[in-house]
Amino acid sequence: MALLLLLPTATMAQPKAIMAFGDSLTAGYGLMDHQGLVPQLRDWLADHGQETRVIGAGVSGDTTTGGLARFDWSLTHDVGGIILTLGGNDMLRGIDPAVSRANLRGILQIAADKGLPVLLVAMPAPVNYGPEYNAAFAQMYPALAAEFDTLFVPNFFAGLGQGTPADLQHLFQDDGIHPNATGVGMIVQALGPSVLELIARVNAAQD
Repeated sequence: MALLLLLPTATMAQPKAIMAFGDSLTAGYGLMDHQGLVPQLRDWLADHGQETRVIGAGVSGDTTTGGLARFDWSLTHDVGGIILTLGGNDMLRGIDPAVSRANLRGILQIAADKGLPVLLVAMPAPVNYGPEYNAAFAQMYPALAAEFDTLFVPNFFAGLGQGTPADLQHLFQDDGIHPNATGVGMIVQALGPSVLELIARVNAAQD
């Protein structure tokens, strides 16, 4: 009888999932379903002994404003941690970094209020909007990571290595913005260890 009473409790204790929240880079724009960031990350985690579910919550074209508007209702009960990758479209549109920073801060505040660990992944600063814009954009990510004690990856594209755009062209789709399947795989390889750290924080929060 006692064993039967324990079974429902064990069944209910489901591991929490990770939600990858971002824009087209997260959504796998231009790629086959199995080639995008989320499925490749799932495979990488499985290869490293982690069967953690990764929920894709990327919306192509999304800005930090759109992200803030949809973040709270995107948080289903099974989400235990967040990979946050937004800001690229803000930069492409020349949106004031102060606006982007406020939106990202709003997202991080919601996550903090719900006790959800976050891995904040920064977009590289632009080079064509002048030094003040570039500096403000670059500084917002590490400042927010420090304020909210998030895990932090300074550059989403770091896994692609160093080089000029021409050097890295073979890792991108024809638009020169979105990585191809090979490029995504390299990005996942670089992000993977930080995602493992995020999973460790999620598991610690469940204990």
